[in-house]
Amino acid sequence: MPGALADILTEARLAARALYEYGQHWLDPTIRLGVTGLARSGKTVFITALVHGLMHGGRFPVFEPSGRIARARLAPQPDDAVPRFDYEGNLRALIEERRWPESTERISELRLVIEYQSQRGAARTLTLDIVDYPGEWLLDLPLLDKTYAQWSDESLKLSEVTPRADIARPWHEYLATLDPGSPEDEQAALKSAALFTHYLKACRDERYAMSLLPPGRFLMPGDLANSPALTFSPLRSSGREEPPAGSLWAMMRRRFEAYKDVVVRTFFENHFARLDRQIVLVDALAAFNAGPDAIRDLEGALASVLECFRVGRSTFASALFRPRVGRILFAATKADHLHQASHQRLEAILARMTERAAERASTAGAPLDVVAIAAVRATREAKVRRGREELPCIVGVPAAGEAVGGEVFDGNTEAAMFPGDLPGDPEELFSGAASFRGLTSAARDEADYRFLRLRPPVLEYSAGAPMLPHIRLDRALQFLLGDKLQ
Repeated sequence: MPGALADILTEARLAARALYEYGQHWLDPTIRLGVTGLARSGKTVFITALVHGLMHGGRFPVFEPSGRIARARLAPQPDDAVPRFDYEGNLRALIEERRWPESTERISELRLVIEYQSQRGAARTLTLDIVDYPGEWLLDLPLLDKTYAQWSDESLKLSEVTPRADIARPWHEYLATLDPGSPEDEQAALKSAALFTHYLKACRDERYAMSLLPPGRFLMPGDLANSPALTFSPLRSSGREEPPAGSLWAMMRRRFEAYKDVVVRTFFENHFARLDRQIVLVDALAAFNAGPDAIRDLEGALASVLECFRVGRSTFASALFRPRVGRILFAATKADHLHQASHQRLEAILARMTERAAERASTAGAPLDVVAIAAVRATREAKVRRGREELPCIVGVPAAGEAVGGEVFDGNTEAAMFPGDLPGDPEELFSGAASFRGLTSAARDEADYRFLRLRPPVLEYSAGAPMLPHIRLDRALQFLLGDKLQ
């Protein structure tokens, strides 16, 4: 009953807020764009490049309204309790220091006011509120519809599948010593939560590149670290009736429900339920490198993401006024780490993932698209002759200290990289029949620099402003905003 009551109160609050925002929308047309992605997917760079391009006339040939934008300017954000996205600091890191900005583990916002000419010649204004939030928080939303027993069962089954089973062994061994029906025990809760958190963090290592890792705040606790709302873990059920009040099981269940109320429901009400458009950034290359298990896990994470949007659109408020999350774009990032010949294949693989994921999530109820992008392109393409073969490669500057094959880079010297080709049939990656590491014959003996961290590029200037090179950022803008700037 408490969960049902919480849902009713949530609906009432959302309805009141939607009514207010609906009226405000007519006075000041506003789009709230959610930008999310799992760790190291490039959220910070994407937002910085998008804002910089709109403000300084970026080269966006596919973005149809770009020629009609008179100017874009930053404005104070409306949410006083949310940190401002540090656009200036991130841009300085890219341009002046030629380093990638630090990734963030919290929500932030930025408001951009776009002044443009409509297709009929009238002067108009669109306010774009960009909401940056961790993808790990998004994957928490399905927890709202789960009981502690359901979540425990699902989490334990997932942790028993390769390669998670080996990673989870210390946690599993400790769980075997716990009796869910025993009296509640703070030390048992602390130790099981610590081992569970260690398991989640290890799964995220690039060797495994697992993506489906809720609860998200266990990976980025912030000011909730060591609180009871983050001190719980799944328990193995005996299969009989749930243990009584005062038991370890009841304690864990209570803290799971607190996590849902304090963390998940608050995020849903205050941020997610207010979004109009959404881009989900996906570091698919990391999963490709880790192998079929990571690829299938990523597909499961995308299904969970799409389930979130189905939940997000089912509220009373959204049904009454305007559909939330009207468009969802999945963007495979770091396309500049591949030769352009593989870009369409990268999109085909992501399309296959989202198609299957949408079917499992009962569809998201909003138009979907996929694109392979690099918000800031760090490489250029070239050809290198090896014997009788002329090999397509990419050229970039590895960061200082990066090393391979005994060579240590100084941060200023370019290196040619042979990234290999993605398979033409996406199913080959899922089955393990093909590997992302496949190279042409003459390149197999060459040093493979694909895994090196690369520095941002030296920039060209236009009308006194630096231009950030990109791959298909304009196509992403067209899908997300093109119809709103008519």
